[in-house]
Amino acid sequence: MNIDPNELEKLVELYYKDVYQFALYYSNSKEAAEEITQETFIKSYRNINQLKNKSKYKTWLFSIAKNTAIDYIRKDRYFHNLKNLIVINEKRKSNSFGKSFSSDLELWEILQAGILSLKPYYRTLVILKGLKELSIKEISEILACKESKVRVDYHRALKQIKKNLEERGYFYEEA
Repeated sequence: MNIDPNELEKLVELYYKDVYQFALYYSNSKEAAEEITQETFIKSYRNINQLKNKSKYKTWLFSIAKNTAIDYIRKDRYFHNLKNLIVINEKRKSNSFGKSFSSDLELWEILQAGILSLKPYYRTLVILKGLKELSIKEISEILACKESKVRVDYHRALKQIKKNLEERGYFYEEA
């Protein structure tokens, strides 16, 4: 598939924020997110001829972003260093998130720690479904698996976050 440079620029403008946010959620680092995002668009530009259906650009782009983020973390061992930096100083008990936290930022930091505690595949599911609000169908295309697997694994990922946070002294009851 040939693509006009102006059209490619429009696609970058359209999806840059989504890819950057995905990379930021995945890496928890602005610098890493910028590198992952840049590399994602470079790879998409180099391989645009492999895309057979232009309407599938978004899912194809997120597949590239996912693989680029995984490669980045593996290469730089970023994930291992980041896990060591996560320190939750104060353990609180509460019936639900939000009631005992002093700010939304504190809540976000705790949820981010929960996301980062997941294995990469589960982390990808939580980011794509829970944060980026992609459909099950879109996620199954990005991950090249069945929709039923996405549904089951997404719920397993949420259970794992809950377990990880409870082990740190945070308690969560679903509404």
